[in-house]
This record gives sequence, structure tokens and C-alpha cells, in this order.
Amino acid sequence: MHYKSLIIISLIALGASPAVAEIARIKSSSGIATIQRGTANLPASVGQQLQAGDWLVTGKTGRISVTFADNTRFAVGPNSRVAVSKFDYDKTRQQGSFVTRVDRGSLAVVSGKIAKSGRDAMKVQTPNSLLGVRGTRFIVEVPQ
Repeated sequence: MHYKSLIIISLIALGASPAVAEIARIKSSSGIATIQRGTANLPASVGQQLQAGDWLVTGKTGRISVTFADNTRFAVGPNSRVAVSKFDYDKTRQQGSFVTRVDRGSLAVVSGKIAKSGRDAMKVQTPNSLLGVRGTRFIVEVPQ
């Protein structure tokens, strides 16, 4: 009986542990393109899931296209370093918050539902500025 209780408690604890949520998927990748997740460098491949905190890094010939859960789309250009710093999205209410950081290179964005859900719900940080997005298409370029 004691053994069964221990198994049940273990299963409950496993079920209660937070899962890492998928926030986006890579739709295309070419050239030198990697995802930096913590200390790991992963090759950017089609279908790969992204997590908040991931860095999208491209080399001289690299490009990465990504679609997020709220239908925001990113196109990361060559010689870029872009972080998905924060992505919280409630699909039921279609609201959330999204913070991206562009350290260098270029990022083309077609904003999704988060940007349309509220004032300053989506932000893009660069080394010299902070942009509030209100639902549009735009390009950010940060020289090296």
C-alpha cells in the first residue's frame, strides 16, 4: 500500500511540473543559422520549436523565418542576432506580451494578435532604442 502511494505522489508531481511551452516554429532556414538556447548551439532547422529566451543567430549567408503562436512572423536577415526575450500568449483571450531584442543585423516583422491586443503589448529592443508595436509590418536594422 505504501508503495502505491509513493507512485501516485510521484505521478502527481510530474504532472504538476511546468512544461516548456512552444512559442514558435522555424518555417525556413538557409545558410549559417543557429538557435542559441542557454549554452547550446542548435542548427536552425525547419519545424524546430522555439522557446522564450532563444537567440536566433545568422552568419554572412544565413536567414531564418519563424511563425509564432499568435501568427506574428519574423524574417531574420544575414549577420543577425535576435532574441525572443519574452513571449506570453493566451490563445483563448488572444492577448499577451512579446519582447524581442535585436543586437545586430536585420529583422522584418509582420505582427500578429499580441501586437493588436493592447498598447505596447509588443516591444522591440535595440542597443539604442525601444520600439512599441501597435500592429503593423516593419523592419529593424541594427548596424554591427
